[in-house]
Amino acid sequence: MTVTKAATGTSADRGAERSGAPAGSRRRLARTGAVALVAGAVAATVLTAPAQAGDRIPAEDGKKARHAATQQAVEAIVASGTPGVTVTATDANGVWRSAAGIGDRETGKKRGANDRFRVASITKTFVATVLLQMEAEAKLSLDDTVEKWLPGLIRGNGNDGRKITVRQLLNHTSGIYNYTSDPDYQQKYLLDGFLKHRYDNVPPEYHVKVALAHAPDFPPGTRFQYSNTGYVLAGMIIERVGGRTYEDEVRKRIIKPLKLRATANPGDTIRLPGPSSRAYSKLIYGQDAPNAKIHDVTDLHGSQGWADGDIISSAADLNRFYRALMRGQLLSPPQLKAMKTTGPEGYGLGLYKGTLSCGTTIWGHGGGGPGTLSESVTTEDGGHQLAFNTNGDWASTPQQFINVSEAEFCGRKPGAVKPGAAKSGAAESGAAEPGAVKPGAAKSGTPNTFGAFRTTTVNRG
Repeated sequence: MTVTKAATGTSADRGAERSGAPAGSRRRLARTGAVALVAGAVAATVLTAPAQAGDRIPAEDGKKARHAATQQAVEAIVASGTPGVTVTATDANGVWRSAAGIGDRETGKKRGANDRFRVASITKTFVATVLLQMEAEAKLSLDDTVEKWLPGLIRGNGNDGRKITVRQLLNHTSGIYNYTSDPDYQQKYLLDGFLKHRYDNVPPEYHVKVALAHAPDFPPGTRFQYSNTGYVLAGMIIERVGGRTYEDEVRKRIIKPLKLRATANPGDTIRLPGPSSRAYSKLIYGQDAPNAKIHDVTDLHGSQGWADGDIISSAADLNRFYRALMRGQLLSPPQLKAMKTTGPEGYGLGLYKGTLSCGTTIWGHGGGGPGTLSESVTTEDGGHQLAFNTNGDWASTPQQFINVSEAEFCGRKPGAVKPGAAKSGAAESGAAEPGAVKPGAAKSGTPNTFGAFRTTTVNRG
């Protein structure tokens, strides 16, 4: 596959148009991007899986060489079959923007360095930030029960909101079933039924109902297991506490103060605002399906991924957000400390922690939905950020995502890893390889390791 490369830049994109997308009326009009088939396993492992050995870039080449290695790493993703990648790195020397591959398979238009895309579960860091701000304002405590704010909602099949705290929703220890692991939901909204149901308005209450049809995975606070349902409930609590929509709170507290002009909640819109590329998926399980039809899945109703994954943004805006977050511009020291308090899996409150081969500690989140996989990470001091997105969800491997961060933060060229051959945290823990889980075969996050828990088929990450 021929790799095409967009011109790089050295300053932030100031021409990205505002979305103008309405926040919608209450929460029913705001959700984005259903969950990708193997998205989480690919988009998250960068923070935990061991790096593949590769050649070091000479240190004297400095910043330019590190970005050259990053460009090489994203081009390797395209060479393995992904249509295109957009990438932005930000450090003390400025902003570097680039892209590789195709943005539109029909017209041949190249992937844009300033593209906007559905960030999926990266939304979770925004949501956790809002709730932590509310706690600092004494509007709630993260140790409040879900029952206090959503009385009577979490009941049935052993589920009990009186025993679950807001904190447990944010750090994925609530035990509430992940609605995107429900086999019927998968078939209707993520696999065979996606093209038929992509324009359905799916309110968050429906996602909660799907989850509550299942018994909890474990008693609250006893384990870690990634659950999109927890962040749906977190969004509902934001609305109850603040008296306004979740989207309004995100816009007021984060988007406007940081001037994130390419960032918005989609509301009840269907189309991805420009500048942007098309998103593609094979709507199947696994990565090894070379003859499967590739579908354009760009358009879908914004309600199909809410506080668990609805935000639309750009790589440059994500870098600005994580830089401000880690530098204490959004949270007071006690709240930022709480966000960065992680369990054995490396997850805090809407934030992952990981260490690269060169010893650099990075924080951030991954995300994936139909036709889109993203990663956004930062150093702990907020001095260096990296964000990138693929507009295809079937070809890239966890190791290739790791390689991009290794190249940017460690100056390491990507190793010669073929698709499907790279080891990841999941593989080394004995968990199934990405895509190996069939509908209903496992609950979300069955292996309790960072990276491994995302080898289920439909975890946003």
